[in-house]
Amino acid sequence: MPSPKSSSADIKTLAKDLRAGSRAALARAITLIESRRADHQAAARELVQALLADTGKAIRVGITGSPGVGKSTTIDALGMFLIERGHKVAVLAVDPSSARTGGSILGDKTRMARLSASDHAYIRPSPSSGTLGGVAAKTREAMLLCEAAGFDVVLVETVGIGQSETAVCDMTDFFLALMLPGAGDELQGIKKGLVELADMIAINKADGDNVKRANHAAADYRSALHILTPRSEHWHPPVVTYSALTGKGLDELWQKILDHRTAMNASGEFAARRREQQVKWMWSMLEQRMMARLRSDAAIRAKVKKAEADVADGRISPAVAAEQLAEMLR
Repeated sequence: MPSPKSSSADIKTLAKDLRAGSRAALARAITLIESRRADHQAAARELVQALLADTGKAIRVGITGSPGVGKSTTIDALGMFLIERGHKVAVLAVDPSSARTGGSILGDKTRMARLSASDHAYIRPSPSSGTLGGVAAKTREAMLLCEAAGFDVVLVETVGIGQSETAVCDMTDFFLALMLPGAGDELQGIKKGLVELADMIAINKADGDNVKRANHAAADYRSALHILTPRSEHWHPPVVTYSALTGKGLDELWQKILDHRTAMNASGEFAARRREQQVKWMWSMLEQRMMARLRSDAAIRAKVKKAEADVADGRISPAVAAEQLAEMLR
């Protein structure tokens, strides 16, 4: 990692090595953007700005699914399927729970045995601490670095639930929801809004005795999707079945992702969604910077503690306290 006295020349060298596909440079660069030190953050901003022209060309796919659905084996199988077809695949994770539990992507990495051993793949867990917004921001920047390093497919896995799914949806081009056969109970997920975010639902474990159940689950999800408003008027989310174990159905799954990109490009929605994501990203970064200032300035931090105590004890309302704290940032 560049030293505290990192010069523009150091950043230029790092950017050059990263563009040349150096895995060591990519690892150093991602470590740099994850650092909380002010000097490292400044260097990271300079690095991402220098690489901006080399980014944006990859296919960005968000992947979610409940525990046990086989996310890791799916990513391993899909990643190898893509590598065999000449792609370079990066896998990133958004895991807001990692601050509390240590997360699970490191365990997942051992279940991505083939992918983690490939020179054409790069797997990176999410930062080990921080708010969801902070983790998501670091994952976004890591995605740009992977693109600049020549990875043309980026798979972003959401390990957490709820808000993290929205965060991943907001940083990817295609959001894939993995489900299990036997959809009776899983259809409750419709109420939670996950399926409304999805650009496709894929039923895993469609092999052996499960094929019939997987087909029934797919039919149930297709029926359910008819009553929901799709994210885009140019794309009605399909439902496919596949097996991460045997690889059957992965070709159709990937083709649907390509078909979606074609449809979004033809309508102009692809470029519009990317522009919208950039602006959301800016606001997310701004909120993060303001929160960091509230925490890092000793004088402000003391006033924040007092405001918290006053609110907790009912001496002032949360609205008044928020206004007082906002005044300090002006």
